[in-house]
Amino acid sequence: MSKKQKILTVIFGALTGFINGFFGGGGGMIVVPVMTLLMGLSQKKAHATAIAVILPVSIISAGIYFFSKESGIEFSPTLFTTIGVVIGGIIGALILKKIDNKLLVKAFAVVMLIAGIKMLFP
Repeated sequence: MSKKQKILTVIFGALTGFINGFFGGGGGMIVVPVMTLLMGLSQKKAHATAIAVILPVSIISAGIYFFSKESGIEFSPTLFTTIGVVIGGIIGALILKKIDNKLLVKAFAVVMLIAGIKMLFP
């Protein structure tokens, strides 16, 4: 990786951390395109790597929210949502291993498009 790529990766990493910490998620929507376009990773490797990249910032952000009185964590929804997220994460990771890269690119683009449209018209 060139020096320029390393600097851009750190900058986009900071942006990803900010987005994930500020919005409580969504950093993968930045990390995956950066890893495919800037770093040349395949779509599958970018998705898998994004999970590993997002994990530390999610843990740190959760810790900050945990100790915050204004934006604290509600434990009942957290428990039940976590059960669903773990089940969905396992299923998603298993399917990722089997899905074609081209189909994954299209599916990811559709999800990003739908999310963007939904946010424009709440």
